[in-house]
Amino acid sequence: MAPPLLRIGTRGSKLALVQARLVREALATAVPALAATDAIETVVIRTTGDAIQDRPLSEAGGKGLFVKEIEEALLSARIDMAVHSMKDMPTAQPAGLVIAAFLPREDARDVLIAGDVGRIADLRRGAVVGTSALRRRAQLLHRRPDLTIVALRGNVDTRLAKREAGAVEATILALAGLKRLGMADVGSPIPEDEMLPAVGQGAVCIECRADDERTRAWLSAIDHAPTATCVGTEHALLAVLDGSCRTPIAGHAVLLPEVGLHLRALIAKPDGSDLIATERRGPASDGEAMGRDAAQELLRRGGSGFLST
Repeated sequence: MAPPLLRIGTRGSKLALVQARLVREALATAVPALAATDAIETVVIRTTGDAIQDRPLSEAGGKGLFVKEIEEALLSARIDMAVHSMKDMPTAQPAGLVIAAFLPREDARDVLIAGDVGRIADLRRGAVVGTSALRRRAQLLHRRPDLTIVALRGNVDTRLAKREAGAVEATILALAGLKRLGMADVGSPIPEDEMLPAVGQGAVCIECRADDERTRAWLSAIDHAPTATCVGTEHALLAVLDGSCRTPIAGHAVLLPEVGLHLRALIAKPDGSDLIATERRGPASDGEAMGRDAAQELLRRGGSGFLST
């Protein structure tokens, strides 16, 4: 039996496998050489982030915990490309690796899952909300300091089951993942002026070796340029802020007709006691400069030590 032409590395969660399948289907449609059913192999790789379930990732090393082992497989040529959720990606790739393509971005908003309650404002006073994301925690407490926030880790099914069992009254998940899993109706989308998404949220990226010209050529056939522009803007913001899972940072860029690129960004104290927001509008070609400029404004306004306390 002939070896596959392409090996795709991915985490083994249900959502990660769905995202890898979407990439596989896009490649099979766009690249005739990859249309055969045995042309592409999916390789499941367990990451450090998958193994840690007993504490928030912010206490275990921050960003990169869901990609480290997959990138090692890429560098050792055990796989040819890797499929990631962009919000899990650090701001820079290891030497020899590049992000070569994006799928079209899904809805980047968060979703409140709280039974019959559809708005953060309508949660009962003192309600227990489960989330391990400092970004979500900070924005919730900034809006509703009376809420009790507890750590809640695990995949989508696990977190939903814990809420159903009464461990928490509400939780927040990304709408993009829920939609890809066919579960978009489990809660209510939160407006961005109440909960700004994480940088890269809703975007699926594909990483490969920088010198792998064949794979890069195949990926160029499916790369969604508008998503690349928006996420590039957000990552330029994040790079200046030096963001990690330890710092509440949010940023979302969109392309709008007759407006161009619109970036919204914020930083916050983990306890929600202070939140600083800004936005930029300009041509798409200025996206990365806009991201850097917005970040510098946030740092100036926050002052020394804002993101380290």
